Amino acid sequence: MAPTSKDSLTVIDNRNGKQYEIPISVTQHDTSIPASAFKDIVHVRSTTIREKDGKGVKQQQEKQGLRITDRGFLNTAVIQSNITFIDGDKGILRYRGYPIEQLAEKSSFLETAYLLIWGELPTKNQFQRFHSEVMNHSTMHIDAEEIFRSFRYDAHPMSILTSVFAALGSYYPEANPSLQGQNLFTQKDLASIQNMDKQIYRLIGKAPTLAAMAYRVRQGRHFITPPPGLSYTGSFLYQMDCLGQQEYKPNPVLERALDILFLLHADHELNASTTTVLQAASSLTDPYSAIATGCASLYGPLHGGANEAVIRMLISIGTPDKVPEFLEKVKRREKMLSGFGHRVYKTTDPRSYIIRKTADEVFKVTGKDPLVETAMRLHDLALKDEYFVKRNLYPNVDFWRYV
Repeated sequence: MAPTSKDSLTVIDNRNGKQYEIPISVTQHDTSIPASAFKDIVHVRSTTIREKDGKGVKQQQEKQGLRITDRGFLNTAVIQSNITFIDGDKGILRYRGYPIEQLAEKSSFLETAYLLIWGELPTKNQFQRFHSEVMNHSTMHIDAEEIFRSFRYDAHPMSILTSVFAALGSYYPEANPSLQGQNLFTQKDLASIQNMDKQIYRLIGKAPTLAAMAYRVRQGRHFITPPPGLSYTGSFLYQMDCLGQQEYKPNPVLERALDILFLLHADHELNASTTTVLQAASSLTDPYSAIATGCASLYGPLHGGANEAVIRMLISIGTPDKVPEFLEKVKRREKMLSGFGHRVYKTTDPRSYIIRKTADEVFKVTGKDPLVETAMRLHDLALKDEYFVKRNLYPNVDFWRYV
């Protein structure tokens, strides 16, 4: 039987000779087939059913469609998006068509956030309004301080953030489809769009405030109200580091470096935390609860927690002269090498070059931490070792994020 379309896949079930035609969807960036189409490829299986009296069993034949297994979403698309493009083999990362290198050099985190959300870089007036809305929503309700103080002084910041983001949902019932109706954000009228935009401003605006408050819990310091007149990243640094000095201002080199880090991590296709947020949001939970699930996913050492794993690894290595011994233990699988290799990038992560260049500027201000020399020794030896090169174990963004 000839296929009805050239954009299709012909599948023959060798068990019975039946032939199936599965449509191929062609988009600008990729092609895909619907997994649900394989449900038509039926197989018969035997199942055991207990008798009603519970004393006997019988076998029953049941028909079931074929299923596709893809643990870890290694080759499964769950959504089509024009937001981010990644070519892992060539080391390419683009936001809305803009190379990440260009954005890191000429843009800012907030400007890039606007680009990611609405698809175009903002005009001067659009950016001023966006910046104003975000910063106006950076202040927390006074009651939130009690939530932070309920944590132990040594609580991990990600545990705090996960909890507090979830708690935020209780402050804004107007953003909860469970309370306001399932079509709260999908009515496509002005009120619905304005409500959605307000939650965007709140989430972006309050994120650095929450992170700074979590940090100050660990430091045993009182909380700082977001100051007026500073940039998004400058406000974050101020809230973390100000100790009451009236004229305190964040160092502009450190401010710019942190802004670049925010920009580089603004989006990365459907990574683990983004997928987790989408999965939670699909049940129409409120945006804050959905973001809390993303924080929980980000916490893991195989995701955002990887840079913390790099720090622990370097501390365990100690001095640069211990690096060769450590690498030999890695080869024998006695030690774990953190910060090398990437699930997507089969060459160097393009963000790594940007962070390394930025780090050089930071070192001129702060000097080098002793462990940086250990990190650089590890970097140099691993890149010269055939064992790691053959396995595409190049330094990734988590390695350079520590440096």
